[in-house]
Amino acid sequence: MRRPAAVLVTVLAAVANPARADESPAERLAGRALGDTPLLGDLRELTDGVGGRPTGSPANERAVAWAVAKLKGLGLEVKTEPVPIPALWLGGKAEATCTAPESFALSIAAAPFSASTAAGGLEARLVDAPDWHHPPAAAKGAVMLVGIDEMKGLGDLFAEYLRNKPLADAAGKAGAAALLLESSHPRGLLYRHPVSFDGILPYPVAVVSREQAARLRRLMAKGEVRVRLAIENQIGPAYTAQNVVAELRGREKPDEIVVIGAHLDSWDLGTGANDNGVNAAMVIDVARGFKALGTAPRRTVRFVLWTGEEQGMYGSAGYVKSHAAELDKHIVSITFDIGSGRTLGFFANGRPELIKAVDEALRPVQGLGPFTQVPDLIDGTDNFDFLLSGVPNLVANQDATPYLPDYHASSDTFDKVDPREAQSNGAIAAALVWYFAERADRPARRQTKAEVDKLLHTGDFVEQMKAFGQWGDWVAGKRGVFGK
Repeated sequence: MRRPAAVLVTVLAAVANPARADESPAERLAGRALGDTPLLGDLRELTDGVGGRPTGSPANERAVAWAVAKLKGLGLEVKTEPVPIPALWLGGKAEATCTAPESFALSIAAAPFSASTAAGGLEARLVDAPDWHHPPAAAKGAVMLVGIDEMKGLGDLFAEYLRNKPLADAAGKAGAAALLLESSHPRGLLYRHPVSFDGILPYPVAVVSREQAARLRRLMAKGEVRVRLAIENQIGPAYTAQNVVAELRGREKPDEIVVIGAHLDSWDLGTGANDNGVNAAMVIDVARGFKALGTAPRRTVRFVLWTGEEQGMYGSAGYVKSHAAELDKHIVSITFDIGSGRTLGFFANGRPELIKAVDEALRPVQGLGPFTQVPDLIDGTDNFDFLLSGVPNLVANQDATPYLPDYHASSDTFDKVDPREAQSNGAIAAALVWYFAERADRPARRQTKAEVDKLLHTGDFVEQMKAFGQWGDWVAGKRGVFGK
């Protein structure tokens, strides 16, 4: 729902007028963010100039260098921090053809963390698997076509991810030679759908256009259909990527830290504008606003651009490990990762004591609301390892309407970003960061491992972690940092 025009006029009028003598720092930060800022110009440079930025790619390295230069240009202390990534996967050649009973090219995109075809490609019969939990016997040695509902909400997106492990297990048990996943996006749109976060699947997987999947099913209803796949992914061993960390030292409590972050990496069919270039540019612009204000808050603020988020949130996981000794001093970590959709409020990740604090923090920007904070736990973005390590954390609950249609797709480009909402989100983020960095006390303490474990057993979160291949690492102590 669009916010009323009268509210926008009031907010924009306040921005256009000179700062009032009684205006708070949060109001000045928000007003600057809503004015004529370089945010969209930065985003255009990142998306049109660098383009898609898969972790481990030369483009990702260029994006890191670009971000370092931008943040250093603001006069901040800036460094890159190494992050171990367990395996390299980059897309390459991906071609497919229906060879019988008719011959026509198929539009596909290789699925991240799946194998290449053998040299020379793969040709096999196509088998429809409407109930992929129980693939037909004919799936052995065949290419399985798996139907997917059209993505219309975040629930559909999470269902697609939660399906990965049981689908992979079922296909492997059936002896399928490869998988074709029907695109959840209509009108021929392809996207990168990661199919594993627990190593590389041993067989090829690709997304095929929704319309062509329907055609293939109609042909299969009349007789045998055969397809040929030729997929050459770049797959390699563990390597090191880089987070970008910029710091504004606090004036009174420099050892206490507020983190605001967004992931800089993206997939490569599009240019990673809504996922998540716009929020990376927004983090830079929030930092720019703090420098323009000329006064450091009471605590240190770290502006972090994460790497490896699309591979399994490895950038933020690496950060909590390398900063283990100071996690007790982390006041809150704030994450933005749902494009340029309007911020509806924040997920408090099982910390109800944060809700009152966020309500208070957003009062200077209440005209950009309304805001509703919810206690839900969130997996799948860069708050996750802060949550596992007991650090209070927030995730912006953004309207996914402008985000999902282009999710990981070739259409995720600069022109899909909502400029007005992107700047509004910057104003909201600036007010929130100022509040947590400036308030006299800390609103929530760090939890113990026992408390985190109890929190994880809320609802079906454990089952979700198991589906993402994360639960074993938590139990084994490989994920979640406690002690020094």
